Amino acid sequence: MIRLSVSDVTLSYGVDTILENISFSIDENDKLGIIGVNGAGKSSLVKIITGEYKMTDGNVYISKDSKIGFLDQYAVGNSELTVFEEMLSVFQPLIDLEIRISELEQKMQGDAEGQEHLDNAGIYAELREQYARDGGYEFRSKTRGIIKQLGLEKYIDSPVSILSGGQKTAVAMGRLLLVEPELLILDEPTNHLDMDSVEWLEEYIKNYRKTVIIVSHDRYFLDNTVNKIFEIENTHGKLYNGNYTSYAEQKRKDREIQEHHYNNQQKEIARIEAYIEQQRRWNRERNIIAAESRQKALDRMVKVDKPEQLPDKIRFSFNNASPSGNDVLSVRNMSMSFGEKELFRDFSLEVKRGDKLFIVGSNGSGKSTFLKILRGIYQSDSGSFNFGSNTIVGYYDQEYQGLTPEKTVIDELWDTFENMTHTQVRSLLALFLFKGDDIEKKVENLSGGEKARLTLAKLISSKVNVLLLDEPTNHLDINSREALEDALEGFEGTVIVVSHDRYFIKKYATKIIEMTPGAPPFEYVGTYTNFLEYKKRLPDLPSKPHASLQKEVTSSKEQYLLSKEQKSVRTRLEKKISRMEEDISKTEKKISECDDDMLKYATDYVKLSEIQDMKNSLEETLSQIYAKWEECVNEYEKFIKNAE
Repeated sequence: MIRLSVSDVTLSYGVDTILENISFSIDENDKLGIIGVNGAGKSSLVKIITGEYKMTDGNVYISKDSKIGFLDQYAVGNSELTVFEEMLSVFQPLIDLEIRISELEQKMQGDAEGQEHLDNAGIYAELREQYARDGGYEFRSKTRGIIKQLGLEKYIDSPVSILSGGQKTAVAMGRLLLVEPELLILDEPTNHLDMDSVEWLEEYIKNYRKTVIIVSHDRYFLDNTVNKIFEIENTHGKLYNGNYTSYAEQKRKDREIQEHHYNNQQKEIARIEAYIEQQRRWNRERNIIAAESRQKALDRMVKVDKPEQLPDKIRFSFNNASPSGNDVLSVRNMSMSFGEKELFRDFSLEVKRGDKLFIVGSNGSGKSTFLKILRGIYQSDSGSFNFGSNTIVGYYDQEYQGLTPEKTVIDELWDTFENMTHTQVRSLLALFLFKGDDIEKKVENLSGGEKARLTLAKLISSKVNVLLLDEPTNHLDINSREALEDALEGFEGTVIVVSHDRYFIKKYATKIIEMTPGAPPFEYVGTYTNFLEYKKRLPDLPSKPHASLQKEVTSSKEQYLLSKEQKSVRTRLEKKISRMEEDISKTEKKISECDDDMLKYATDYVKLSEIQDMKNSLEETLSQIYAKWEECVNEYEKFIKNAE
């Protein structure tokens, strides 16, 4: 069944054509990724689909009774509701139904006999059945689950108005996921989510039994979620089957084939034209006849279109300084907090020349703060660090604090590198797609992608052998990300990167640091693929999808752990954790049984009240077990660290 069909859609503003003859269709349960460079018209296309923009020409068909969910439709702004209340408001019909049921309960208690009581009892039974059928017993726990997975659990009782822009976007996304529309449209859904939340969202979308459209530059995310790619390029669009990697390979092959056919045809045309010209020079009757015959054949030839020029992409390389010493960076027992919030503690690290170190972790774990400490912007609470001999450090700030809002683009670069000539500055800016009037734009008026490109332009103008990069792929389109990756291929120094771009990490990481708020960072030497495989081997703990109870240890450490005293402590803690996990499982089973009983006794409000009280008590018990379990896990992790 076709869920959405777009036919010959065109969007123009005056003489500027944004989209031209865009056509594609997707079926029920399809997952479509829309890609293209910044400014290609991706967001314009989805706003045409949702009806927010009016197309110049064409048609959009959406199957009957399809509810559309678009992220912008659920922007929550500065709501004074708490996060839980804001997200719960999508279930207002169920909340109203609860109120009605409660009112009937009170009325029936005061009127125990008579026809009115029987009438109310019948209505009450119908409402309870409707309440159960529509998910009344699950919607609150479902809402809490989405809040937790989006990293908003600690803000659940906070007003939405105090959240950051990224957190408000997460609230809006949570509301959207709770609505479960038939056509779900997400515009850059991974931009403000940490890696854990993105991985959860991937699984959610893969298991979502309805149609999804995703506008994204996140190649790893697209690889793991979509089965079709629609690329917008030079105002036109083309649909590809498969995920992002499949699309990239198919596009490369299609372009090679088209170029091959075009070049061969051009050679054939040139040969025929040369023959015609020769016959005409000889100017005899039979030569004229031969020339006209070939000309007719040439006129009838179906011409192969020349492949369109690919969109401009930034082109650059880093200026390598002379090599640093082998010991690039040493960090010793570093800890950092903001007020009562502990970001990390006991952070020790050794970075060697040539390392490609990637720092990952949840939002608020201190990743960017750590880079700012290395740059002298922040002072750590304790511990120390020092860079090795002959290190020259370059820093990319994701917040673009190195840019001056009031300056023009050309002045921003020229004031930093005064020895460059006007021609050199313009040429460098052109490499980053700042051309013509763009160089006179004020920095404060630039888009996120333009600020990112300008920051990179400043960075490559200095000779460095150590790069500190804080989320360098944020706001860059796929072409620009690939250009950055190509530049890093040719960089001979050391790279320390904070990133949640898993495609980027997978391609370059040789060492990974995973940071968890309030805990010592975990170091893994190896590729990102191996890192993920290692994490899968860790114990599977409830409500702790990324918990790590142990690290791989060398044979000498194994001997140490097997000493009588150490083994005894370790065994005791493991048994204690195991018992708690059994208690958690049993309690969760009892809660589930309560839900079943509530359906069974839906018309017996007295029994229903007793079951609800029991369920509340079990949920409180479960919360206490989880708290003790977490304390025990932390104790175990500390024990393992000390033992190593």
